[in-house]
Amino acid sequence: MENTELVHRQLRRRWFYLLPAVFVTYSLAYLDRANYGFGAAAGLAKTLNISNSRSAFLGSLFFLGYFLFQVPGAAYARRRSVTRLVFYSLIAWGLLAALTGVIREFWLLALDRLLLGVAESLIFPAMLILLTNWFSRAERSRANTILILGNPITVLWMSAATGYLIKAVGWQMAFVIEGLPSVVWAFVWLLVARDRPEQVSWLSPDSCSQLTRELALEQRAIPLTSNLGAALRKPSVLLLCLQFFCWSVGLYGFVLWLPTIIHAGMSQGIETVGLLSAVPYLLAIILMLVVSYASDRTLSRKRFVWPFLVLSGIALLGSYLTAAHSFWWAYGFLILAGGCMYAPYGPFWAIIPETLPRNVVGEVLALVNCCGALGAFVGSWVVGLLQALTGNSRAGFLLMSISLILSGGIILFLRPLNQKLRSMPGN
Repeated sequence: MENTELVHRQLRRRWFYLLPAVFVTYSLAYLDRANYGFGAAAGLAKTLNISNSRSAFLGSLFFLGYFLFQVPGAAYARRRSVTRLVFYSLIAWGLLAALTGVIREFWLLALDRLLLGVAESLIFPAMLILLTNWFSRAERSRANTILILGNPITVLWMSAATGYLIKAVGWQMAFVIEGLPSVVWAFVWLLVARDRPEQVSWLSPDSCSQLTRELALEQRAIPLTSNLGAALRKPSVLLLCLQFFCWSVGLYGFVLWLPTIIHAGMSQGIETVGLLSAVPYLLAIILMLVVSYASDRTLSRKRFVWPFLVLSGIALLGSYLTAAHSFWWAYGFLILAGGCMYAPYGPFWAIIPETLPRNVVGEVLALVNCCGALGAFVGSWVVGLLQALTGNSRAGFLLMSISLILSGGIILFLRPLNQKLRSMPGN
């Protein structure tokens, strides 16, 4: 009994030793991904003498690059090393993000944004693979949430700080200042992160053995899938790809263009835009923690995903309907929509590792995320283009609303990836 308690105490160290490094790494990735919206709101198009549609194209090029190398990157991470892959990616995207504030030629900047997407495309699937090596099913939704909290928490403080930073030093220097920390962090990451529990000194052999047994028991409950091609023949995998595409159309259009949309309805300065943009992400943080805890406690996933996506779509529709009459009503709906878009991430990314075996799960996670990147490309470009063409944000909100409601509907009617999942509690 005493030994069991000691093992549990040691295993709790994973939450304090590994997850902070995972969180900071993904936070830096998201910082260098999402600050483009603030540059656009601060006059990037005017400074570079490009049209608003070209500015939207620059923002969306990131996601095209993000789409290209995720599956090969996940295969490398699974077979070789997550930590090495992340190290090189940190250095690459930090330098490329800083160059966004230096380059003045449109097509060079377009290439830079594309390569930035390539560098960051390797991170998220690799991190999900890492967490499957360190956390069991009863912990996975919360572990995923700590990783993904790097998204809204970064946007929260970035929204509050970047506006003031742009006002103080200009949007170009803000990109440089916010890009270089990733290069420094790469060396910290290499010191603290490891691919598997047995590679660290802060876990005892008994603790590693206990965790290894739990993970092996989970794998035995999952039917074998011979290769990625066999996984792709499962209709539910393809539906998850479509679902995450629709989700990302709504989400990334919202992330990139929220500052511009708010700025269009306010007579305040760019620093006030940043503060107003931060509020939806505060709600997102709270909901993500609550939902992931409830999902792990009940070992249920689907029922903690689809209602929030449908609600976020309805809230965006409410913003669309009220935008012409009241900025503050429209903004209130945006807060609700933003919070609900993020709430189900932890349970959603727990579905695939629990229903596909280890030999294909990394590549399938990457493939689903690739489809999200493609949706983000469509969402960020089309929402920005619609705003440039119509002179208002209502058409973009309508597109995002329909996409989010559709994504929730797909999850609601999604059949389990295998019959084992059907028999698991809460599914």
